[in-house]
Amino acid sequence: MKNLYTAQVKVTGGRDGSAVSSDGRLSIKLGFPKELGGAGDAANPEQLFVAGYAACFASTIKALAGGRAVKTGPIAIDAAGVLSARDDGTYLVSHVTLTVHAPELGAAGPGLIEDAKRYCAYSNATRGNVQTDVVLA
Repeated sequence: MKNLYTAQVKVTGGRDGSAVSSDGRLSIKLGFPKELGGAGDAANPEQLFVAGYAACFASTIKALAGGRAVKTGPIAIDAAGVLSARDDGTYLVSHVTLTVHAPELGAAGPGLIEDAKRYCAYSNATRGNVQTDVVLA
């Protein structure tokens, strides 16, 4: 395996803190969502996770399409992640749904989606641990 990039982020205060990347490009307040007893006034780790997954998946579709001379047009992904508590008291993002909006993909869309599931870094990281549904809208 060849390492390509290392992301570095410092989190202070956990879910009620902040996250700042080493290059300063990411600087975000973190907080608990209302559903977990928080004020709901800041981003939370689950939002960041599904945002990263959706961004990676969209970029993977674009890269695969480019290699096949398929024009993608605009790609938008609605991402949802479910945080669950297991019976033993541990937590897991148990389910992710990615709804891909890419009307210009046409007939190439389903094949690109299937291949993106195989190539996307987040898909590879979560495979076998997180139920992931990808829907081409």
